[in-house]
Amino acid sequence: MSQSHSHSHLWPGVPLALGSAALFGATPPLSKLLLDTVNPFMLAGLLYLGAGLGLALYRRLRGKQAMDGEAQLRSGDIPWLALAIGMGGVVAPVLLMYGLSLNSASSSALLLNLEGLATMAIAWLAYRENVDRRLLFGAFAILAGAVLLSWDGNGVALNPGALLVAGACVAWGIDNNFTRKISATDPVVIAMLKGLVAGVVNVGLALAGGASFPAASIVAATAAVGFLGIGVSLVMFILALRHLGTARTGAYFSLAPFIGALLAIAILGDPLTLKLAMAGLLMGVGLWLHLSERHEHEHDHEALEHEHSHVHDEHHQHHHDGAVSEPHSHWHRHAPMRHRHPHYPDLHHRHGHG
Repeated sequence: MSQSHSHSHLWPGVPLALGSAALFGATPPLSKLLLDTVNPFMLAGLLYLGAGLGLALYRRLRGKQAMDGEAQLRSGDIPWLALAIGMGGVVAPVLLMYGLSLNSASSSALLLNLEGLATMAIAWLAYRENVDRRLLFGAFAILAGAVLLSWDGNGVALNPGALLVAGACVAWGIDNNFTRKISATDPVVIAMLKGLVAGVVNVGLALAGGASFPAASIVAATAAVGFLGIGVSLVMFILALRHLGTARTGAYFSLAPFIGALLAIAILGDPLTLKLAMAGLLMGVGLWLHLSERHEHEHDHEALEHEHSHVHDEHHQHHHDGAVSEPHSHWHRHAPMRHRHPHYPDLHHRHGHG
């Protein structure tokens, strides 16, 4: 089987990462509105429960189609999924909701840029993903914007709300690197399980702590925000991980805070201060450096066997008995090969660099 799929190395990873960022970016300002009537712990649980239930309904409506073309979770994936749920589904959203309750939505939104930095730093230091100078300069520009947001004239002064938001970013950075380990499997199942488990845990903890369910209309609104801003966003993020690797997906995801800050100004009436504008400019420069990166060199592919959703492109030249639809998923083997083209550290390009 030989089918050519010549397209930009940016497709579809970059649009998926940016789409995920846009949906997630809208979540903090919308959540800030809901915090007027919902306990932060309860809100964190309901957002994830909405994501899990929405994706479960999607799978139910799609039926067998929802499973076609995607690799399913294996027993070895469960520990990584559990760790991702714990850090990204339970710890991080609670920290963010409490941080939002103590900090302005626009400032909190921009501070969420720290998630991309945490994701990239962990991928670089712990998992040895290649990070070039352009990506590092972009990271420093984003970090400079975060420092400026926290500058009080005498030095960096993070209020408790900002510290909680920063803690959420670190937790999500850890979660993103755990999720990368299982990104070849069905992203809808991963996001659905994360939403259902984390939602039930946090709603249960909120009820145990004395919180009560809000009105049905508020629950419905929260579920809708959770389904789009967390559920659909996470599915797109996992798909982007396959194509871009963890560090670059986190870098592109840095668009999310700008969406959140703009919505906070437009919807909540947060003031557009000079400090906020300068921080946004610095972070924008960092994002541009990430978006304009081009990584290309001659590289070797070692023999590899794995399962994931694929089409018969230059990396997937194997035989099938009979006609098959694309994309499809099955266990397959990659023969060794050497070539040159623009690429990211996706499922097939996790090689070292001298």
